[in-house]
Amino acid sequence: MARQSSDYSARHLSVLEGLEAVRKRPGMYIGSTDSRGLMHCLWEIIDNSVDEALAGYGQNITVILHRDNSVEVHDDGRGIPVDVEPKTGLTGLEVVLTKLHAGGKFGGTSYAASGGLHGVGASVVNALSSRMDAQVDRGGKTYQMSFRRGEPGHFKDTGRSLSPDVPFEPFTEKSSLDVVGTTKRGVTGTRIRYWADRQIFTPDAKFSYEELVARARQTSFLVPGLRITVQDDRRLPGTAGEFATHEEVFRHDGGISEFVDFLAVGGQVTDIWRLQGSGSFTETVPVLNAEGHLESTAVERVCEVDIALRWGIGYDTTMRSFVNIIATPKGGRHQEGFELALLKTFRKTIEANSRKLKAGNDKIEKDDVMAGLTAVLTVRLAEPQFEGQTKEILGTPAVKNIVAKVVEKELKAKLESSARGEKIQAATLLEKVVSEMKSRISARVHKETQRRKNALETSSLPTKLADCRTSDVKKSELFIVEGDSALGTAKLARSSDFQALLPIRGKILNVQKASVGDMLANAECAALIQVVGAGSGRSFDLESARYGKVILMTDADVDGAHIRTLLLTLFFRYMRPMIDAGNVYAAVPPLHRVEVVNAGSKPNEMVYTYSEKELHALLAKLEKSGKGYKQPIQRYKGLGEMDAEQLAETTMDPRHRMLRRVTSVDADRAEHTFELLMGSDVAPRKEFIVAGSEHLDADRIDA
Repeated sequence: MARQSSDYSARHLSVLEGLEAVRKRPGMYIGSTDSRGLMHCLWEIIDNSVDEALAGYGQNITVILHRDNSVEVHDDGRGIPVDVEPKTGLTGLEVVLTKLHAGGKFGGTSYAASGGLHGVGASVVNALSSRMDAQVDRGGKTYQMSFRRGEPGHFKDTGRSLSPDVPFEPFTEKSSLDVVGTTKRGVTGTRIRYWADRQIFTPDAKFSYEELVARARQTSFLVPGLRITVQDDRRLPGTAGEFATHEEVFRHDGGISEFVDFLAVGGQVTDIWRLQGSGSFTETVPVLNAEGHLESTAVERVCEVDIALRWGIGYDTTMRSFVNIIATPKGGRHQEGFELALLKTFRKTIEANSRKLKAGNDKIEKDDVMAGLTAVLTVRLAEPQFEGQTKEILGTPAVKNIVAKVVEKELKAKLESSARGEKIQAATLLEKVVSEMKSRISARVHKETQRRKNALETSSLPTKLADCRTSDVKKSELFIVEGDSALGTAKLARSSDFQALLPIRGKILNVQKASVGDMLANAECAALIQVVGAGSGRSFDLESARYGKVILMTDADVDGAHIRTLLLTLFFRYMRPMIDAGNVYAAVPPLHRVEVVNAGSKPNEMVYTYSEKELHALLAKLEKSGKGYKQPIQRYKGLGEMDAEQLAETTMDPRHRMLRRVTSVDADRAEHTFELLMGSDVAPRKEFIVAGSEHLDADRIDA
């Protein structure tokens, strides 16, 4: 929203005309005016501080979220220049914070590689702030200048509290940079605090502490040795800082290798490999000459490539790409070069070892190579070309070939290494890629030839499957039953029109620790995947699933819970779309049956309870109402202890049963939990069990 003309002053008319464009069309500069745009403004300020650390100046950044909805960013870099810039007659601080396309990132001398390249970040944030205070430590002094919606001046603050709502007096004749303190010799840095303008941003826009922490952690991985402190003073209900200031500190000296280790889940096929190199290219860019005019000049650029990657036993791909520590979530030329070289190198290596790997004449595809890959790709170069101010896609064409050459050279050396450890890892990795190719081809063939079988076409399905008659997938239900004894009762209790039964024997394979080949070779896992009929892993097609609901029906004891966890691990790892769609359920069989004695000729009433707490509440209620019940109370330890009528009434009949829907709202947290409980790394699981043992009620253990 543009301000009224009364807010203008002749002294800064040109400045405001430039920043008014930002206020009229903020989406052009920050993407949106909701929480996403609000966070983007914060990234612009933080990235300026990170650029100082990236250039070798400064090792500490502090970000503070204040209770008054302002945010503050400190760094110990060189500090924004405070001397007068000769062309404008303004101080460097005012130029940086009020002039679009002004800063130290155009000439190529101040920053060899930086995230902020357009020179609009800080000035855009200033234009979209109802107040901004900037302090700079340089030359033993602390300088300060304040702005309201991009216009410099003085706020008439009273006392210590600062607010954008106090009277403001803009400069009229010339700006003044106030000296507000002194510093120790050699101390430099910048502090910027600003209040986002609520005339611009939507009422519900707010800073996300979780996003800020994730970005801080990510940046600390990308700039080894940089210490980033995030402090939340807002006291928001339901957060870690609800009752006191919450602070987290991030520093990772291991760089992107530690980043890959943080991102990766599941068992590993290879160690973390680093692929590093560089290349140069010539670029023609417009440069300001001595007269202040743009002049096309050929400039020699250097692009540094640093990649860390690791393959795991799973099939999910985790890819993070960055240019000068700025995330490029939509990829760009650097990611194109990486994926191109990855596929090319693996194809050549597998073709050279085709007989040994039994690869046949089929060619691997990109997805075969990317399966199970966790990679962090970083490139550094001066003045990269991004598509738009939000910098989500790298557009510099020459980067693609440079990255491809580095990856091809370094990865080839790893795959053909004669060192014992790397040789074994390379062989295992090549076998995994070929297995992924075979699984993909097999799934495609299966998808092309297989359709849902009717009652007369079930010969190809496992003989132990008791299928249903309906052809309506949405109405059909598949019960996975623990044990053959429960299967017999379940057959009598089910409605064969829409309920199918598949028994499993004991505890299936723990697929979190097993390879894809081991999983497919396991009879129980293979039968389950075949019965669901939608494939597995990357090739899973939810629309091809033969059943609308999959219900895990296990005993209400420790072993039953373990089997249910193993089954859920299989679904989460290889058939996750079923969980994401809410099609997987856990049956809730009762724990007790209480026969309530009724007076007279009225038949006794059967009441089922599903927990000890519910049982005690029922008994207390009966005692209070003067009703009796037969002793002993029946305690079900297995589904086989019920007769068909009881099983149908309590667990299988849609009119009476209780089901728990399995969801994975937070996929990252679910992934971490499955890896903790079912993964190959024993130490974290042991710590989890020891820590949880203090809260365990011994009476809940079946013994």
